Amino acid sequence: MATSLKSEIAPHLAFETRALHAGAAPDPVTGAILTPIYQSTTYVQEAVGVHKGYTYSRTANPTVAALEGRLAALEGAEHAACFATGLAATAALALSLLDAGERAIVSDVVYGGTVRLFQQVLARFSVQAEFVDTSSASHLASALQRPARLVFVETPANPTLKLTDIALVSRLAREAGAVVAVDSTLLTPALQRPLELGADVVLHSTTKFIEGHNATLGGALITRSAELHEKFAFLRNTLGAIQSPFNAWLTLQGVKTLPLRMERHAANALRVARFLEGHPRVVRLLYPGLPSFPQHELARKQQGSGGAILAFEVEGGVEAGIRAMNRVRLCALAENLGAAETIITHPASMTHAAVPAEQRLATGITDGLIRLSVGLEEPDDIIEDLRQALAA
Repeated sequence: MATSLKSEIAPHLAFETRALHAGAAPDPVTGAILTPIYQSTTYVQEAVGVHKGYTYSRTANPTVAALEGRLAALEGAEHAACFATGLAATAALALSLLDAGERAIVSDVVYGGTVRLFQQVLARFSVQAEFVDTSSASHLASALQRPARLVFVETPANPTLKLTDIALVSRLAREAGAVVAVDSTLLTPALQRPLELGADVVLHSTTKFIEGHNATLGGALITRSAELHEKFAFLRNTLGAIQSPFNAWLTLQGVKTLPLRMERHAANALRVARFLEGHPRVVRLLYPGLPSFPQHELARKQQGSGGAILAFEVEGGVEAGIRAMNRVRLCALAENLGAAETIITHPASMTHAAVPAEQRLATGITDGLIRLSVGLEEPDDIIEDLRQALAA
């Protein structure tokens, strides 16, 4: 039964070419250049046990398969499984690999929904999660002295942008017999390809930069391992968590401009970060593209640019930060990132509200931290909006 569409695009072709063509071909019936939206629940079979690779859209769908082929090609992999949301993909990853009593090592700074999943849901089924500073080789090596089935890394971490050395973690985890999964949502394969650095699985919330237009929900698990892919596809079918055909179709269109968008996102973010770094009211700035960032050299080596996300705090603490967020006019105050529009977010009350306060503060997610997803607007307009908001 088909769960992915193999790309006929040669792997040696440029990333930009694969973003446009991989996983899809002109419709064989009409010649339509865009993959059709196969909005069908079921598929007529020629005879009992004889079909064209699809039987029921909970299991596999041709539009979703086209997106899977493209995402796999962009990561340099053979397999991808697309899910209804990024968290659905995270849940399928965990349920595919972790039995009751088994242990996962998770980066100490991760998306709040990931914390909620491990602490409030999987823990009820005796799955153990230890949150570890995976940016520290010694802390990770110490954690791996006890058996672990999964090492789940988010790099850059949301929202502090803390980085983990993927090649180093992959080597240490492999020696300990653990599977390494990297949530690379904040960079996409345009800027970072974890499989090439030794990871076993890449996770994306395609809701974010991959689709890029605030129009869909989606997630993906991408791997070179046929065995892992079969586990993910089985869980997806069992849970009914496949991405919808329409969302997959919209995401296919968004991916076409991914290389161009990420280049512009990163260039704009660097401009904005330099402005904030020199602003007298900004007391803390986190952006991997600046030399002042503690892991700037790792960022240069592993991801090639600073990316599109930055975080900062303003003089005056929580109240001053909230006043600034409430005064933006161009930036959108919202719970998302990775869209064409610039989005400003208060992690403590929005994306990381599910994380216990003590745990948040221990990892640098203070109540006054502001996260900015820099969009595709003219950067001077973004800077002017922040200037007037900070003047409050």
